[in-house]
Amino acid sequence: MKIYRTDQYPLWLPPGHRFPARKYAVLYDAVSAFAAHLFEDAPLASDAELAHVHTAAYIEAVTHGTLSKAEQQQIGLPWSPELPQRSRGSVGATLAACRSALVSGCGASLAGGTHHAYADHGSGFCVFNDSAVALKVLLAEGVVRRAMVIDLDVHQGNGTAKLLADEPCLFTLSIHGAHNFPFTKEHSDLDIELEDGCQDEHYLDVLESTLPGLLGAHHPDLVIYLAGADAYAGDRLGRLGLTKAGMAQRDHLVMDWCDRFGVPMAITMGGGYATPIEDTVAIHAATLAEAVRRYGHAHHIGD
Repeated sequence: MKIYRTDQYPLWLPPGHRFPARKYAVLYDAVSAFAAHLFEDAPLASDAELAHVHTAAYIEAVTHGTLSKAEQQQIGLPWSPELPQRSRGSVGATLAACRSALVSGCGASLAGGTHHAYADHGSGFCVFNDSAVALKVLLAEGVVRRAMVIDLDVHQGNGTAKLLADEPCLFTLSIHGAHNFPFTKEHSDLDIELEDGCQDEHYLDVLESTLPGLLGAHHPDLVIYLAGADAYAGDRLGRLGLTKAGMAQRDHLVMDWCDRFGVPMAITMGGGYATPIEDTVAIHAATLAEAVRRYGHAHHIGD
């Protein structure tokens, strides 16, 4: 197992910006306490890799800083010289985590989950769509034939759903808040909407009743798991009511079912906007600690 870090690509934001960029450095420090030996620097996604999903004009605009003010507002992040590198690093980390998973059973990114990005524009703090790029690249290489996105960020993976809709071998599952952003939803292969305030028992029942059938029916070669921390009750953008224990049990269920079906898994962080940010970091770190407990020792697919 390898864990790909992106904190070496810092993102400049103006003071008071609502995006919690600081969480990535804090998360790196937290995970270093138990998994420093698994860290690798995230590679930067190339133009050719991004072009599997994104338009040449959009890649050019992000790279050279020609995004309009309206485009930057839609993304929710101002352009800076650091933004292209940070965004490429996030995609590169997810692609590398997928490659690690295919060899060792699991790989992880300390960023990623940028599921609101579309082919020609970004949205919701997402510039390039890491899951869509990674899966399209691996599909084109013939490394995978079927794959699944299990998106448990509290916000629907609208960009991913749209970008992968033309690929019947790439299945998208999104379990998200019914009344949360994005307010106009796309159609994932399976969308499960939850009411505001949804708590542990109902959430976990939904997950337990969904995953076995999907994995058994689709037999993916790879799962990308968006382990968003924003379903937590203390998240300022989440609107659901899960406890930290419930979030940890969510991770256990996803990993248990992937284990039972022998499906390699790449983990990305997705969103998390708790105050204090240390609550978000604790949830992300617990996800990674569970993955390291299961996959952090020498292990190869087929062993």
